[in-house]
Amino acid sequence: MSRVLLVDDEPQMLRALRINFRARRYSVVTASTGQEALDTAGRERPEAVVLDLGLPDFDGVDVIRGLRGSLDVPIIVLSGRADTEEKIRALDAGADDYLTKPFDMDELFARLRAVLRRPTRTAPGARARIGVNEIDVSAGTVTGPDGHARLTPTEWKILTLLLANPGRLVPGKHLLREVWGPDAEQHNNYLRVYFAGLRRKLEPDPTRPRYLITEPGIGYRYDP
Repeated sequence: MSRVLLVDDEPQMLRALRINFRARRYSVVTASTGQEALDTAGRERPEAVVLDLGLPDFDGVDVIRGLRGSLDVPIIVLSGRADTEEKIRALDAGADDYLTKPFDMDELFARLRAVLRRPTRTAPGARARIGVNEIDVSAGTVTGPDGHARLTPTEWKILTLLLANPGRLVPGKHLLREVWGPDAEQHNNYLRVYFAGLRRKLEPDPTRPRYLITEPGIGYRYDP
């Protein structure tokens, strides 16, 4: 039985979520503010979080960042904010999926099952090299001759998916779905932008990548 933290400041919505989750045999803990969510997550160690962005005390994106500081579990956002910029902010902060209110309860549970199946990291302690940069996945660091390179949360998600599959092609649609959610499968421009950034930071010659390889029209791979 998976334990899920439900975060929403609307009592009726929180009650409806709690009833539906318990009916499907999930263990449930709840919070109605950002601070309560952070405190509860630290105490209860949930296996997934379902989070409304419109909280009374904190911006929901800041709550996602706070949760990510101590938890490596799936976070699904429920929000009335439907614009693309808000979705990108939440996903870049560390959310795994984004569902706009009003939503279908069955779809929410389907997405929850999907994110709970996802491997979130490579093996603990895994290390890799890209040119002169040493990557420690478990520590979340990239160290080069000039010190640490800073990667964004989205760059880390993309990189760890590739490092978990050394030498193997990872389809572009799979990367889009895993990093930005199922609604992003057609947005190949996201990957072009983020791979350009990763190559600038990691490749010896970003214009002629040796390690982060594009297979045009298909996907990407990490070539050790």
